[in-house]
Amino acid sequence: MAYSVLIADDFKMIREVFEEVVAQSDRYELAASLSSAARAVDFCREHAVDLVLLDVLFPGGMSGLEAARQIKALRPAAKLLVVTSMPEVSYIRQAREIGVDSFWHKEVQEQPILEIMDRTMAGESVYPDAVPAVMLGSIPSTGLTDRELEVLRELVRGLTNQQIADALGITERTVRMHLENMLSKTGFQSRLELAVRARGTGLIIND
Repeated sequence: MAYSVLIADDFKMIREVFEEVVAQSDRYELAASLSSAARAVDFCREHAVDLVLLDVLFPGGMSGLEAARQIKALRPAAKLLVVTSMPEVSYIRQAREIGVDSFWHKEVQEQPILEIMDRTMAGESVYPDAVPAVMLGSIPSTGLTDRELEVLRELVRGLTNQQIADALGITERTVRMHLENMLSKTGFQSRLELAVRARGTGLIIND
């Protein structure tokens, strides 16, 4: 008996790729292919499925991670496989906290999506070893420390140095130090350029 698969991705070409993967395997059958996370939740409210392939980012609506949270509550037996092209540093942590079974980066593709689907349905939890690195000015994103990334996230939110300090429980002087270090590493000229480029690369995507 084939596993039923629900696909949710706002990009039509990606949906078609996943649809083709499902169609070419006798182990899976397509339950639905949808363009929004909210519609995926609604579908799972009405129908049981075995596997859900969920993108993370959907314009102007519910995120894939929020949809995963709701689907997990609605259909605890369903396997969830989150897919994304974004290197956002918090996505893997959030997915694990929600209980997402597996996680796959579209752009890296260390393993074919069908292999991840098979392993997930066999009971494995398949996650990448690390977030894909992107260039942030002069350095790869892996050149930033965890604390620098925390400061950078708050900077992208539009917070002042003092607000960042208050949010992270550190001093304003320490915030300035981290920002100066990041500017030195990346070669950017201002905190605004640093924030804009971090958001533009997909390294930091705040809700």
